Amino acid sequence: MLASASPRRLELLAQIGIVPDAIIPADIDETPGKAEPPRAYVARMAAEKAAAVAAVEPGVVLAADTTVVAGRRILGKPADAAEATAFLRLLSGRRHRVLTAVTVAAEGRARHRLVETTVRFRPLTPAEIAAYVASGDWRGKAGGYAIQGPAAAFVPWLQGSFTAVVGLPLAETAVLLAAAGITAAPGAEPLAAPVTGEFG
Repeated sequence: MLASASPRRLELLAQIGIVPDAIIPADIDETPGKAEPPRAYVARMAAEKAAAVAAVEPGVVLAADTTVVAGRRILGKPADAAEATAFLRLLSGRRHRVLTAVTVAAEGRARHRLVETTVRFRPLTPAEIAAYVASGDWRGKAGGYAIQGPAAAFVPWLQGSFTAVVGLPLAETAVLLAAAGITAAPGAEPLAAPVTGEFG
């Protein structure tokens, strides 16, 4: 089961031939704790998502959480266009970190991985920021951008896992799933999966 409403994570899993039996978004409070470090926050989110779904559905549960960190500031999903604009201005011309935590829960045991990727944005012009925000591609994206979309033109360099920036580090995820008895099969024909909840 995939404890996420992210269509990007579903697409990434399909790349390694894994199709969840069900998609059950976890309903948890995603507010960072006071002075909570970014790595601790993202790891807690993935673990709590997995635990919430595992508590009501038997089987193997995969959960993940991605956050963008500029300095020590956590940049979540922008609430509106103004916040998306502020995020892009902050990221323009500098490096930032993308943290993605993955938890696989099965048979009362949870396994965890946290992947850190460094991403550099080239300097962005006000017109570029305005055009990207007007596109709406920032909606629902940590840090206010999606590296697999038009914002790819903003990123001349990264160090780490590209798929982790998209939302799911595939190499690490495959290892966790294999430990729970689910083997990735690259090249397999993806099948349709039943969906529970809405994609956001």
